[in-house]
Amino acid sequence: MGKSVQKISEHVSLIASKNTWIEGLAIQQLIKTSELNGMQRVAGMPDLHPGRGYPIGAAFFTTNKIYPALVGNDIGCGMSLWQTSAKVSKVNLDKLAKKFEHVELPLDDSWLAIIQSRKAAKNITVNGHDRTLGTIGGGNHFAEFQAIDEIYNQAALDELGLNKKHLQLLVHSGSRGLGQSILVDHIAKYNHDGLCESDLGFNDYMNKHDEAVRFAELNRELIAMRFLEAIRANGECSLDINHNLVSPKNIDGCDGWLHRKGATPSDKGYVVIPGSRGDYSYLVKPILAELNDDNSAMLENINTSLFSLAHGAGRKWQRGECHGRLGHKYKREDLYRTALGSRVVCGNKELLYDEAPQAYKKCETVISDMVDAGLIEVVAKLSPILTFKTNGDCSS
Repeated sequence: MGKSVQKISEHVSLIASKNTWIEGLAIQQLIKTSELNGMQRVAGMPDLHPGRGYPIGAAFFTTNKIYPALVGNDIGCGMSLWQTSAKVSKVNLDKLAKKFEHVELPLDDSWLAIIQSRKAAKNITVNGHDRTLGTIGGGNHFAEFQAIDEIYNQAALDELGLNKKHLQLLVHSGSRGLGQSILVDHIAKYNHDGLCESDLGFNDYMNKHDEAVRFAELNRELIAMRFLEAIRANGECSLDINHNLVSPKNIDGCDGWLHRKGATPSDKGYVVIPGSRGDYSYLVKPILAELNDDNSAMLENINTSLFSLAHGAGRKWQRGECHGRLGHKYKREDLYRTALGSRVVCGNKELLYDEAPQAYKKCETVISDMVDAGLIEVVAKLSPILTFKTNGDCSS
């Protein structure tokens, strides 16, 4: 099965080498989740870490039943990569850091026509949440300008239309308050029991879920547009992938439901797996083997991983404890610059410490585990230039 694929139990797998640090509580949560009614298989990714009852960085395959609590409140959360018309050689970090004064405010009336047009195009009919469109939110969400640092597969880069001379923009956000409201309503009615396909609430949840996924995609699009506007540049979206969702999937000839909680799909094309704000991110090409004698082991790993990949570097430390771990060593001003020479915009003191690079695993380790498992090919390494979190306090 390979050194980076561990079989914890008959139904539980972990895509990580034994040298990759995984918190024990995360493994416990993974095993506990595998015991849910209708749960067939569970796969933890190398960025696995504990969540509120359920682990983050994992995929879950059920039959005849879904568990909205596994997806969580940030339905449709994901990553989009945009190539900007700005040139890396022209970047002035001091000037760049001052351009984002208004990017957290609700979009003003000048955006109304664009919002309505894009909502109609994406079949989004829900109202009451438009004020959150185009906003990043808190937690680990961000917008980051990046440079292509190293290229390992030029043909793949050409296929995506990416040029090393241009500044890239990576956006990480989700459905904001819409996803939160959907989960709260569901938990109030059904607690954490999940929904059988025959239940009256099943189709209602899935319809709301699917709309929230489209809302999250539109949110990232509008975030990118306003950041591009802030630097007076144009841009093209190269990829947009969701990593918090539930979708129908056939695995090993069995029809069921694949839940991803902080797990990037490996069956949707190229993806970016981001590091912390002081670490490299990686553009990767998922490997999907065809069934034949030459790659049966690879196919087994792809099935074992539930067609999923890590969605980032993965936390080492819980939020809330980072300031205590780092405050004696780093002043607030120290965290506005990273070891890679990039800049950080974050006006929230706790968030500045909670999302410090030291609170995360090295992304290279996570990538290495997936390469060793035969799940990905690395296309390029991306270096952070400027990471935007918030100008001040921000809601999650």
